[in-house]
Order: sequence, then C-alpha cells, then structure tokens
Amino acid sequence: MTSGKPTPESLPKEPLPRLLAVMAWLRDRQHGCPWDIDQTFRTIAPYTIEEAYEVADAIERDDLPALKEELGDLLLQVVYHSQIASEAKAFGFDDVAAAIADKMVDRHPHVFGDLDIKTADAQTVSWEARKAAERAAKAASDGSAAAEASAGALDGVARALPALMRAEKIQKRAARVGFDWATIGPVIDKIEEELHELRAELEAGKVEQAKVADELGDVLFAVANLARHCKVDPEVALRATNDKFEKRFRHIERRLAEAGRKPADASLEEMETLWQEAKSKA
Repeated sequence: MTSGKPTPESLPKEPLPRLLAVMAWLRDRQHGCPWDIDQTFRTIAPYTIEEAYEVADAIERDDLPALKEELGDLLLQVVYHSQIASEAKAFGFDDVAAAIADKMVDRHPHVFGDLDIKTADAQTVSWEARKAAERAAKAASDGSAAAEASAGALDGVARALPALMRAEKIQKRAARVGFDWATIGPVIDKIEEELHELRAELEAGKVEQAKVADELGDVLFAVANLARHCKVDPEVALRATNDKFEKRFRHIERRLAEAGRKPADASLEEMETLWQEAKSKA
C-alpha cells in the first residue's frame, strides 16, 4: 500500500490483484471508507450468506448476466474476510486460495493420482471418507487421543446452515454409519406418526406452544428425511413451491383488481376458485 489517496489509475490492471487492492484501500485507516473500516467477521457474515443465496437465485432464474454479477459479489465477500484476517496477521487471500486448491487435489486422487473411480456415486463415497479422515485428524491435532476418540459422525455440520439443509446433512451423516431406513415406506410412516403427535398436541385441552413447536419441528425433520430418500433437495423443492404459491396468489390479486377489489374484500371461497383457475393455467 502506497501513501497518498488512491485513484482508479493507481490500482493494478489485472482483475484479481485489482480487487484485492480495492478492498485493501477500502479498509485503509487513513483513506478508506468508514463503513468498511468498521466491519468485522461477524458483521460481514450475514452479507456473505445473503450473497450466496443471490447466486442461487440467479441460477434458478437462468440469468447469466445476473449470475456474473452475483458471483462477483460473493467473491468480494471472500476477499473481505481475507483482508480482515490479513490485518490480524492470521492469513491472507493467497492462503485461502492455496488451502482450497490443496484440498481439491487431495480429495480427487482419481484425477491427481492413481486411484480408480469410475462413477459420481463412487466419488461421493470417496469424498465423504476423506472428509471423515480430515475431521478425525483435526480432532487429534486439536487436543488428545480422547478428543480423537470422541469425534462424532455429525461433527463439522455448521449450525448456521438453513435448518432444512442442516437436517438433510446430519441425516446423511447418520446414514453413513447405518442409522437409516433401507426403504422409503418407514420414512413416510414416520411422517404420519409425527403428524399424529402434532395433531394430538393441538387438540389437547390446553395447547402449549413450546410442545407444538417441538412436534412441528419433528414433522419438518421427517419431511426433510423423505426428501433425502427421494433424492430431492428440500431447499430447492420448497423454493420452487414458494415461487409457485407467489405466482398463483398474484393471479388472485390481479383477477380481483380487475373487478376493483382486493383479497381482503373477497371470501376464502372466491379466492379458492381463483386459485384453482391459476392452477389450471400452470
């Protein structure tokens, strides 16, 4: 970092060095942006998650110009965290890039080594086995033999993940050590069992909200398990249903607006009729 106020002309021309320099200047205590200077890992983390979802949204919409922009926004988040870490003398962007490159080489021995893996399913098994070995090695390096022995199948599944996504991931981890049904029938039976328990709680003389929430959580967890057995991503499925609901409800609003009315002015029966109309046009 040179002294004096930066100018666009003073920045590197190559894209990645330019981006790194831009972030370094934004965080510069003398010439930087007050907002950027104030940020920390924790304050930036929500933006990182938001940008990842916006990437997914652009992909769902098959909008490649938007995808290019959103990938840039997501890359900025990686650069931002790396800059903060660099200022703390913990690590820098090059360390992040080197670590992930090394990890990809290690996890693809069929590409960068002599291991013979023919199918995507076989690669998934190999990938998960290597991740498990990495977790065990990390547990050993973090403490003692006791720490290594206590390393569990569910270790490393981030608590900050969206709940449906985390449910699917921990179910997959449990399944890898044999805690899973072999067929889909018992999975559906479990959903029906959980729905029965939820209904019983709702029909109790005095409804306790905490118990209702607990039973409803069990239903959602069981449904996520069904999605896993059906090889359907529950987040993607629910996102598609959200979009479908929005499209049909907007049809209701539009048809009522044509008559000078709003949904609040219509009966449920009228809106249901319009809903079925929208459904028939899908």
